[in-house]
Amino acid sequence: MDRRQHRRAGRTGAATVILLGLAAGACGCWGSGAAAEDVTGADDPLGALHRAARALRDAGSSKAGTSMEMATGGTRVTIRGRGVYDYRRRLGRLTVMLPADPTGAAGHRPITELLTPDALYMKNRGAGVPADKWVRVETATLTDGNLVTGGATDPYVAAELLRGAREATFVGRTELAGTAVRHYRGTADLGHAARYASAGNRAALAAAAKGFATARVPFDAYLDDQGRIRKLRQRFSFSNGHAKATVAVASTLLLYGFGAPADIRLPAPADIYTGRVAGDEPAESG
Repeated sequence: MDRRQHRRAGRTGAATVILLGLAAGACGCWGSGAAAEDVTGADDPLGALHRAARALRDAGSSKAGTSMEMATGGTRVTIRGRGVYDYRRRLGRLTVMLPADPTGAAGHRPITELLTPDALYMKNRGAGVPADKWVRVETATLTDGNLVTGGATDPYVAAELLRGAREATFVGRTELAGTAVRHYRGTADLGHAARYASAGNRAALAAAAKGFATARVPFDAYLDDQGRIRKLRQRFSFSNGHAKATVAVASTLLLYGFGAPADIRLPAPADIYTGRVAGDEPAESG
């Protein structure tokens, strides 16, 4: 077990560098309601969660809001994002905002991220990258499966992680932004999720199962009456290979505006930066 944890610490080093690099220099609602009895939700919580990714595909697209909170060494940093996602093509575009630094000065320019099954593209990624260039990182090389690296969890990967739910309870009905939802709480297993995920996300989730400090992911999920995710909060834990400390990350996803246009185009090979990004391993070429 000790050897396994040591290997995990080494493999998660690159993901930690990227996530911490995004937040360098920065430190940083759901409605109430009685949990009325819901027979359908109470009878089959695991079935509802396992079908959530399919419900998103049926919806086609949506707008998305993301929040990622990272806590380590007594410091908490929150990275927020907003954009759109096409669940049938499994493509997303987010504008990720870093918090201001402790002095109140403006932080890094917003980072534009393009999410695909096999790669993460980032513009305004960091020092040394030309303003008109994109950084491309292959998700198969990320030991967290791109669940935390970009400062935002890919919405469809997050939904497919619910396929790995092994235990869950129906908390009750509540309301989110005027929409009736069912609240579920449970724990998913990354390895189990990888076995049942779609082909495009299988490798990413399998990598995360090996790379995180634990493959168990506690979650709170809020599904509407069509079974679509409206809010999903997942909590990850990985070892920072550099500081030899455990980093706790809470990723929150809000989905709304289903059917919204999601015209997402990937950059041309000539627009992808192939040099070294400050603080990272060399970027992958297109």
